[in-house]
Amino acid sequence: MSEPLTAAQEGGRPAAGPPAHRVEVDLGDRAYTVHIGHGVRALLPDLVAATGARRAVVVSARPDGALPDLPVETLRLPAQDGETNKTLATVADLCGAFARFGLTRGDVIVSCGGGTTTDAVGLAASLYHRGTPVIHLPTTLLAQVDASIGGKTGVNLPEGKNLVGAYWQPLAVLCDTEFLRTLPERERVNGFGELARCHFIGAPGLSGLPLDEQIAASVGLKASVVTRDERDQGLRHVLNYGHTLGHALEKATDYGLRHGEAVAIGTVFAGRLAGALGRIGAARVAEHHDVVAGYGLPTALPAGVAHEELLWYMRRDKKAEGALAFVLDGPDGAELVHGVPEPLVLSTLEAMPADA
Repeated sequence: MSEPLTAAQEGGRPAAGPPAHRVEVDLGDRAYTVHIGHGVRALLPDLVAATGARRAVVVSARPDGALPDLPVETLRLPAQDGETNKTLATVADLCGAFARFGLTRGDVIVSCGGGTTTDAVGLAASLYHRGTPVIHLPTTLLAQVDASIGGKTGVNLPEGKNLVGAYWQPLAVLCDTEFLRTLPERERVNGFGELARCHFIGAPGLSGLPLDEQIAASVGLKASVVTRDERDQGLRHVLNYGHTLGHALEKATDYGLRHGEAVAIGTVFAGRLAGALGRIGAARVAEHHDVVAGYGLPTALPAGVAHEELLWYMRRDKKAEGALAFVLDGPDGAELVHGVPEPLVLSTLEAMPADA
């Protein structure tokens, strides 16, 4: 549940903007808080001190000075956002740097950057000494509404996206909305891709809210799902709405399409596929297009991408167990649908509009 956070609750620091929000991810002894608002990065030194760590490693894709100084010996490592850096080689390099610094499992790792940084650093933290505490400071809208929450970490292989990963919950997440002011326009709109898909999995009507409230609602939705299904045994699949085609589009375009853009197109496709299966009516199919377009996101397939290539990648999706599977809308809401016939998927792709 999201709750306003007053300046007094922030340790007496004056609030630089509107009151922040707190969302609790209630996972028992792995529970943590997601702080959302202007300036919440100021909470980082106290969070690090509370761990009892003697050393910290900060892996940051932001310029020096973006984060407050920490009360322990600190190694700062540069990171680069972008899917081409989301590899096992990146994770190995990070773990090597941790070891040379003398980091122990009683110390702490901090990630600061977009989804690539969050995922790669999270995986490195899960593997180093078989698990080292990590705190995430996501700096893009996409990372704040999705990638930093829920403990999924992962990197890509040439054969597909996020095929190697682990579940490793952070100690805390600080979604400082001040970081979002410096995002390029395309990256800002990219982040709306995950917000648009929320409309169809339990959080409709977000687009009319202030941005911090949209973030808090998306995080709250994800937290409610993760606390009931931490390891993707069932319900958590709904968070992958639009992602089956979305991941395939990312790979097929060699990441020329960004994640949120690809998920947006995947969301439109999911509506069309659900309609073709008779799960929803024409008005709900059209609603998928309208919600995505309302955020200024792409709704058509990119030019030059072969439908058979997209099928090849979708067959390798983590949800596909011998046959294509998609999270689709229906009379009881979104759910994972197994065994979707490939000819129907192909004909639905062929009916999608495509960029010239």
